[in-house]
Amino acid sequence: MSKFKYLIDGIVKNNPTFVLVLGMCPTLATTTSAINGMGMGLATTAVLICSNMVISLLAPVIPNKVRIPCYIVVIAAFVTVVQFVMQAFTPSLYETLGIFIPLIVVNCIVLGRAEAFANKHSVGESALDGIGIGIGFTLALTCIGLVRELLGNLSAFDNKFSSSDGMLVFVLAPGAFLVLGYLMVLFNRLKDRKKKA
Repeated sequence: MSKFKYLIDGIVKNNPTFVLVLGMCPTLATTTSAINGMGMGLATTAVLICSNMVISLLAPVIPNKVRIPCYIVVIAAFVTVVQFVMQAFTPSLYETLGIFIPLIVVNCIVLGRAEAFANKHSVGESALDGIGIGIGFTLALTCIGLVRELLGNLSAFDNKFSSSDGMLVFVLAPGAFLVLGYLMVLFNRLKDRKKKA
């Protein structure tokens, strides 16, 4: 398998949001705007890449009975670093995302990639997998946030297009489910169409 395929699979074939349907809590809760979605996706991507690489290195020496707790410790260390960096350099985004930054530790995407991929592959392959899955997650969250922001606030990336109000439902939880559902259908239709072509 080409190393480049690991990267593409994370974006298309194994997209964590639209295909694997993982990480739904931050997906639904943090995508009230495109910037929030992008920020959450990039934070998760940084943790994914670093934790995948370290877990790939440590996997041969971690006893099988304690591998999950060890993975969580590694992931928690990187989440703490990301949390401090966000707090220092993007304090408003850090405040907006709130509790969802520390909850990356138990995000099933990060832990799932550690268990399913990083502990069985080389450091380079694990890094590419982390980049691919991270980009797929970031793109999904940014798209969901952008659609919700466009319909709910009539703005994009915090730039208001109109002084009138948008449809409030898209800023609230039901709007998150609606947008996620429609984008999931669209993504999978396009993916299947490309597969047939």
